[in-house]
Amino acid sequence: MQKIDIGISQADREDVAEQLKKLLADSYTLYLQTHNFHWNVTGTQFRDLHLMFEEHYVELAEAVDEIAERIRTLGVAAPGTYKAFVELSSIKEVDGVPEASDMVSILTSSHEAVVKTCRTALKAAQSADDESSAALISDRMRIHEKTAWMLRAMTK
Repeated sequence: MQKIDIGISQADREDVAEQLKKLLADSYTLYLQTHNFHWNVTGTQFRDLHLMFEEHYVELAEAVDEIAERIRTLGVAAPGTYKAFVELSSIKEVDGVPEASDMVSILTSSHEAVVKTCRTALKAAQSADDESSAALISDRMRIHEKTAWMLRAMTK
């Protein structure tokens, strides 16, 4: 492949890409978690939660593609296996099928975990003067903060 000359050093591109890999892994893990809960939610809030979880996993499906493509733009291979995602993600898998209220709590914590991953990735992007990655990460952080707030509001 031709040398990448976008005004960001190779070392900085690799550093940012490593943080984006963690964001990708968190996002994909959260996508799976949300999709699982969409399929398996039951109870009096079934319809509301089923539809909300679908909105969330559809948004996450688009996000993982955008994050992976940014990693590739930086000249680094994007991870794409469960094994890699398990190693990189800060979100842990859930055993069994939780109650609906527990699903909401688990997803709240998972979205908050992604926000923390975003904060670390954002520092790397800003340090590298990588505005494109910073904008992507900032947008992701805002979405996850808002989603966590909305999920928390359901528990009151």
